[in-house]
Amino acid sequence: MKIKGNLLAQILIAFVIAVVLGIIFGSAIDVLKPLGDLFLRLIKFIIAPLILASLVVGVASTGDPKNLGRIGLKTITYYLLTSAIAVVIGLAFAYLISPGKGLNISLPEAAAQVNETGGVIATLLNIIPDNPFTALATGNVLQIIFFAVFIGLAITLVGEPAKPVFQFFEGFAEVMYKITGIIMWVAPIGILGLVAPVVGEYGVEVLLPLLKMVLAVAIACAVHAIFVYSLAVKKFAKMSPLKFFKGIAPAATVAFSTCSSSGTLPVTLKNTQENLGVSKKISSFVLPLGSTINMDGTAIYQGVAVVFIAQFYGMDLSFLQLLTVVLTAVLASIGAAGVPGAGVIMLAMVLASVNMPLEGIALVAGIDRVLDMFRTSVNVIGDASAAVVVAATEDGLWVDAASDVK
Repeated sequence: MKIKGNLLAQILIAFVIAVVLGIIFGSAIDVLKPLGDLFLRLIKFIIAPLILASLVVGVASTGDPKNLGRIGLKTITYYLLTSAIAVVIGLAFAYLISPGKGLNISLPEAAAQVNETGGVIATLLNIIPDNPFTALATGNVLQIIFFAVFIGLAITLVGEPAKPVFQFFEGFAEVMYKITGIIMWVAPIGILGLVAPVVGEYGVEVLLPLLKMVLAVAIACAVHAIFVYSLAVKKFAKMSPLKFFKGIAPAATVAFSTCSSSGTLPVTLKNTQENLGVSKKISSFVLPLGSTINMDGTAIYQGVAVVFIAQFYGMDLSFLQLLTVVLTAVLASIGAAGVPGAGVIMLAMVLASVNMPLEGIALVAGIDRVLDMFRTSVNVIGDASAAVVVAATEDGLWVDAASDVK
């Protein structure tokens, strides 16, 4: 059950219809919201078991812990490097467009009480679950990944006696892939129910005062995706950028609508395996990890938002402060869950790192959902590019599958 042109066309048509309906009917289009909620619930209900099963299989399939270490090092290095590039691109376009100059927006009271980040150490400690079953029940992605990696690693170390456990998770993963395929058939209806109410609520008028901010994020995201990812898949995987973007397009569209990297993970797995020819061994390790620690789009948003807020308050950022923004945004991305709104928590950490007023978050809070659409799409495309690059340098791409994407 492959996500081919038909479903992609249906998703895109549903998206266009949703925008048109939102503009025409405004807030009255909220009657379609239950359709979006239904799709989100279907996606959410498979996230935890899918991450657990696919990641256990991905880790255990490496066979040798040394292979796992090599693949993990490549993956994390790629994610951190592209995130750093993303922040720099975000800062560059923010200064080029200057979205915060001449803006007059009233700040809501108690604007940003979201500084409960706990710090980097607390975030890292929180990766280790007190109870792995509680992590599964609450959908704590970082803790599920930790649990799954340890199970997969232990299966590899135990060897033959653990083969039945591996076969169980392998079969379980196949079941979850099949459920994912079934759910994707209702994706167009879900996209309609997700996008139309957002357009109806915010409308074009509300976006106009902050259009330069939206424009800066959108352009920076497009430049990062088109140039950085194209260069990566072309150089390391010898894959045509057009083939890559066409293959990952359904996942990017779902990401744009759901604003959730984790929620889009089932579709991302399906696209990279079936459309881009990445093996399950690589995709099952790289993508769940990427849905949590790879936040290129969010990093771009941090860069633009920091400059936007600084310009609004008439602050001049020094080179050292800009460097701090880059480093903090990259490190904060490791602990930001791939769920809607995680970028706001990251922004609080970044602003605090350069002693900027957290109240500035309120400036972008009203359009955060719109910005989240762009950054989440880039996050997901970045995950897929990492899977393609790592697969090409490890076990190669499955040419037959990849050639399906013309």
